[in-house]
Amino acid sequence: MNTKLLSMREAIERYVHDGHSVAIEGFTAFICFAAGHEIIRQRKHDLTLIRMTPDVIYDQMVAAGVARRLVFSYLGNPGVGSLNCIRRAIEQGIPAPLEIEEYSHFGMIGRYIAGAAHLPFYPLRSYAGSDMPAANSRIQFVQSPYDGETVAVVPPLNPDVAILHAQRADAAGNTQLWGLLGAQKEVAFAAHKVIVVVEEIVEEAVIRADPNRTIIPGLIVDAVVHEPFGAHPSYAQGYYDRDNAFYLEWDDISRDAERTAGWLDEWVYGVKDRAEYVQKLGAATRQRLKPGDAWSQPVNYGDYR
Repeated sequence: MNTKLLSMREAIERYVHDGHSVAIEGFTAFICFAAGHEIIRQRKHDLTLIRMTPDVIYDQMVAAGVARRLVFSYLGNPGVGSLNCIRRAIEQGIPAPLEIEEYSHFGMIGRYIAGAAHLPFYPLRSYAGSDMPAANSRIQFVQSPYDGETVAVVPPLNPDVAILHAQRADAAGNTQLWGLLGAQKEVAFAAHKVIVVVEEIVEEAVIRADPNRTIIPGLIVDAVVHEPFGAHPSYAQGYYDRDNAFYLEWDDISRDAERTAGWLDEWVYGVKDRAEYVQKLGAATRQRLKPGDAWSQPVNYGDYR
């Protein structure tokens, strides 16, 4: 098997460059904080950050000064409130000015689908009656050649790099995911380079035994990173739960720029890698986030040799 295994440091160093557009996707679950922290640690800059729901990881990245532009839909600390660092950047230019390009959730999904399928645009009706086209000139309207109706269209989105978290993959990058899938598959096919980060590396036989869970095929993956607990404080279904306490804590920390910088110094710059971060979290936190069991039933795919 052609192995694509790299350390997180190697993967970010090789595939994420200054000025790139980077999508760290994952809808509530599977948000790769480990990759975002490594990007900060390597002091990348001038990035365009792309994400359907920018949450705490992009707040941290913007606070660290890696971003120039944000392409997104819905902006907030989920279930808590504002993203205070992003607000400071937009409203006050701290630590640097931040350009924004906003869509609806469906608009972002449409952009990923168009990018993945090499389409010139993606049509959708949901902008009718919305003020969003007035705020974003990239949302355009065309006349349907079939019934003459006017529909909104959004342009394709092809990130330079997509970084996607999942439960498991083999060394060739065949990646299996279950739970809340989000737009992981679409962004993987849309991106020019794909880094997959997983909780577990498994043998090819494990992947072949349950092929319908393979959401991202190895043929489009450029690097595989084994990074247990890499999505914390987000979650990986069946491996650890969402750290709700952290999201509440971040709201308090991020209200003050100096406290935010102190947190980055301690938890990002102050640790050499994710393994050291996880050790610093402590056994009590890992135990608190341990999920219960809810096993899926096995299926018979049949053998017709």
